[in-house]
Amino acid sequence: MDFSLAASALLESRPLLVGAIHLVMAGAVTVHALLTKREVPAAIGWIGLAWLAPVLGCILYVGFGVNRVKRRARRLKGPVRSHDSVSGDDAPPHDSLDRLRAAVGRITGRELAPGKVAAILDCGDEAYPEMLAAIERAKIHVRLCSYIFRADKVGVQFINALAGAHHRGVKTRVLIDGFGGGFLRSPAYHRLRSHGVPVSRFLHSTLPWKMPFLDLRLHKKCLVVDGESAFVGGLNIGDENVIARRPAAPVRDTHFWLEGPIIRQIEQEFDDDWLFATGEQPIPPGPAHQAIPSRTSPTRAIVAGPDQEDDQLVLIFLSAINLARGSIRIATPYFLPPEQLITALQLAALRGVKVDILLPGRPNHRLVAWAAQTHIRPLLEVGCRVWRSPPPFDHSKLMTVDGEWSLIGSPNMDMRSLRLNFELAVELYDPELAGRLAEIIDARRIQPITLDDIDGRRFIVKLRDAAARLAMPYI
Repeated sequence: MDFSLAASALLESRPLLVGAIHLVMAGAVTVHALLTKREVPAAIGWIGLAWLAPVLGCILYVGFGVNRVKRRARRLKGPVRSHDSVSGDDAPPHDSLDRLRAAVGRITGRELAPGKVAAILDCGDEAYPEMLAAIERAKIHVRLCSYIFRADKVGVQFINALAGAHHRGVKTRVLIDGFGGGFLRSPAYHRLRSHGVPVSRFLHSTLPWKMPFLDLRLHKKCLVVDGESAFVGGLNIGDENVIARRPAAPVRDTHFWLEGPIIRQIEQEFDDDWLFATGEQPIPPGPAHQAIPSRTSPTRAIVAGPDQEDDQLVLIFLSAINLARGSIRIATPYFLPPEQLITALQLAALRGVKVDILLPGRPNHRLVAWAAQTHIRPLLEVGCRVWRSPPPFDHSKLMTVDGEWSLIGSPNMDMRSLRLNFELAVELYDPELAGRLAEIIDARRIQPITLDDIDGRRFIVKLRDAAARLAMPYI
């Protein structure tokens, strides 16, 4: 009888117990969101979910709303860089380009370095032979980082080249994203390990309590050889990037071969990522007294990721757009920028800057393409021009301002690249390069997007596109 009464009391008290747990958990989420979420809609959304979806909302917040990467980064990389001036010159900048140099220097905490683009490489057709040749002639060390690394024909070529370098005594390190490189299976990773090549999968784990790291990705693509050559851009490693082989889903891309002291900055960022991913000390840096190639320009490596206190890429894009006086050209495969970048582009057009944005004519992710439609109309209304490129899908990421400043590398102009991904970009103050990139972008502007195109969509299509935009932070 006593046991029966105790069980009955427990059953009657269970709703109260669940309610108490819900109050504690939802209250904790509320306090954490209020103290850590800078964006009001994000804070409101998470707090509302925690209170309206008992227990489940709190579990989702712990999984996807808490940024653990910043704490881990501070532990492994040390304190974040200061935004103090990186030069001792207190004189005010003379023109917009000087102001941009000063702004990016303060944002990144990094000096400019001499560098040059030795070659602009079109797709894997031009880039892969140069990259493989650089690995094969390596004498000291090779650092390779890729978001996607397939074990297809192209991937096997890279695996064999990296294994060959490792076996002849070249210090070789390879980083592959834990999601883009294959979450459940990563054949390239396992093949490299079977050859003894030091390789790591970035933020990868199949353990349930580490599953939230699925949403944070190493999106960088870089190869650094002997501290003398670096290859950066948007090019992953896979057969789809070799157009001449006529793959089923071809991808056009643009990659860059860099030379000069700027390579040391790229090396440092790879080394930080290696320490971050493995906890192991990186290999020694490249030669201390590297020869400076002729005709260099001021250049700077820019990194961004969820381990930073500020959204550095957003600040840099805003600085470049706001300081533009003549022209802005942007080529991006995914166009889902935050509202402040849309506003900055609108204001640039209103003050007479020619703004051209190039998007793929044939997208590879329908949801992203649908969501992007909602950002185009406000730009067209103020005079920005938005274009579609010819097929195949164009994965290039390019930006120029006023024919003098260029930004190249891995970032897309979307919320994922700006807030969630670990990205690598390079800025160059080189009018010749900016002119060449402008020619590439202009040559691909074959189909303008008009207000009639946007307004002529059926109601159900407009509704679909507006709904897709809600997933912006995660697609």
